[in-house]
Amino acid sequence: MTTDSAAPSRGMRLAFRGFDTIERIGNKLPHPFWLFWIFAVIVAVLSAVLKAAGVSAVNPSSGKTIEVQNLLSKDGLAQVLKGAVDAYGTFPPLATIVLIMLGIAVAEKAGLVNVLLRRMVMRVPGKYLTFALSMTAMVGHVASDAAYVALVPLGGLLFRAAGRSPVLGCIVAFVSVSAGYDASPSITAVDAILSGISTAAAHLVDPHYVVTPLANYYFSVASSVLVASVITLVVETVLGRRPDLQADEQDEVGEELRHDDITPAQQRALRITGLVALGYVAVLVLGMLPSVSPLRGAGGGIVSSPVISGIALVLGVFFALVGMVYGRLTGSLPAPKDVLDAMADGVRSLAPILVLFFAISQFLAYFKWTHLGEILAITGADLLRGAGVHSWLILLGIAVVITVMNLVLTSGSALWALAAPIFVPMLMLLGISPEATQAVYRVADSVTNCITPMSPYFVMTLGFVQQYRRSAGLGTIASFTIPIAAVVWIVWTAFALAWYLLGIPFGPGA
Repeated sequence: MTTDSAAPSRGMRLAFRGFDTIERIGNKLPHPFWLFWIFAVIVAVLSAVLKAAGVSAVNPSSGKTIEVQNLLSKDGLAQVLKGAVDAYGTFPPLATIVLIMLGIAVAEKAGLVNVLLRRMVMRVPGKYLTFALSMTAMVGHVASDAAYVALVPLGGLLFRAAGRSPVLGCIVAFVSVSAGYDASPSITAVDAILSGISTAAAHLVDPHYVVTPLANYYFSVASSVLVASVITLVVETVLGRRPDLQADEQDEVGEELRHDDITPAQQRALRITGLVALGYVAVLVLGMLPSVSPLRGAGGGIVSSPVISGIALVLGVFFALVGMVYGRLTGSLPAPKDVLDAMADGVRSLAPILVLFFAISQFLAYFKWTHLGEILAITGADLLRGAGVHSWLILLGIAVVITVMNLVLTSGSALWALAAPIFVPMLMLLGISPEATQAVYRVADSVTNCITPMSPYFVMTLGFVQQYRRSAGLGTIASFTIPIAAVVWIVWTAFALAWYLLGIPFGPGA
């Protein structure tokens, strides 16, 4: 039997050395919380230096001269102290993600998310298994990082049951969750976080601009199908034909990886929950049909309606409702107190994000108050405009920059909080919408997740793979994920640029 103990190719050895370098550099970086405070100090020092130098820029939209404000001045220090609470309390993603996660936590605690993911792939014919597993991962993004824990071991079991390599099953699940992390046919917490940060960045140019959680919805739905299809193509035509896919015949999978079949009680609960979900959607649709409906926006508009602007609450209630129904029917959430406990657990799981949001919100507030972001955006836009660079080349360049940055700074929200205040306003001044910039970011932020050793789920996947092949190492995982990531990056980036050039809306009202 051929195993991964065979000497890797020269190209693979170079890739491994590159990953080792990335890991060493990444491990030396401080936690993103401290990283943003370091950036805040840099902003303060820069504002003092550039203010003394008399740096300014003319906003082409208003004709107003923008001057740097010194954060280390008396007014600046007063702003730091007085504005801290408002900056955090009004940080756009904060309330949105909490509302959505309150509902998702109920559905997850009830066991609904896990059962749905299993149900989607349990009875799929073998020839469609790869696409079904990959597409299930796209849907599973609604569960955020929990999708890794649910699907990676399940992928191995499903492939083994179908007579295929369980190693390959684990890889397909891992790559689908990670490389397509920002693509989903449903609205996820990522949409809430990214749109909130994009809105804050867009305010540097237009204080009234709003990027909603639905801003990339059309693109995200199409991308989920595209990425699942590309992963399937690479796996079935290349990786599935590797001669080293056999598992250790004597290897036993631990009990923690075994999944019982869905019980009749769960099947009945799923049917009833599905009817409740359809009823919820039907009520919203019927309520929005009359042109004079209070659920319509100004002038009878749908995009500007309270349903769209309040999508966080709509989604939070939806997930909570279906979770409560399923939990009550299966006995996983038998009492109202259990629902509250589930919501509390959901908020506790957000604690690291909420802590990080405080640092990010203060950094963005300083960046905005000093006008550094606005001046940098105007200067960068002038340089690109003077160079005559095509908009699609600008977007491609941003995709490359974000891809490289994501190898080290793997937190999607932290990376976008760092990049958005520069890229979003700069491209707005060049006529490129925040929705388009955010869509390109989603591609670049996702693909390299499956190859960077900085991802904890890279190592987690190795642990599951070693259940089937004890000789597997980090090189084993990388040898599968690198080819998939390379193809997905090329195809998905080209898809995003084509979407932009054809003028297709990225989402409702975008």
